[in-house]
Amino acid sequence: MKDKAVECEVERLLAVIGGKWKVLILRELFAGPKRHAELKRALPGITQKVLTAQLRELELDGAILRKDFGTNRPHVEYSLTEFGKQLESLVLEMHQLALRNCESLKRRPAAGRFERTRSA
Repeated sequence: MKDKAVECEVERLLAVIGGKWKVLILRELFAGPKRHAELKRALPGITQKVLTAQLRELELDGAILRKDFGTNRPHVEYSLTEFGKQLESLVLEMHQLALRNCESLKRRPAAGRFERTRSA
């Protein structure tokens, strides 16, 4: 299989916010810095492992900043970088677009999910 020769910048941006939890994590951070446990409480259903992985990816992509206070008890806080702050308007506009097109979106299966055909 041939590697993709052309990469669109929009694809890169979508990779930063793509996935089930990243937009929700960002939404929580739009309100201000949060500790790991605060994010976990705000996102029911997310596992510790997934939250940690998503936070690491967002940090590697430059959207969030992880600040370790270096105390005896672990005290780490996550906040938005300048890039992360710029994502707020994009995410809010996507939310408004989804609300405006709610009925149309309900007719479509979620990305990557297909209905199984029944065999006779």
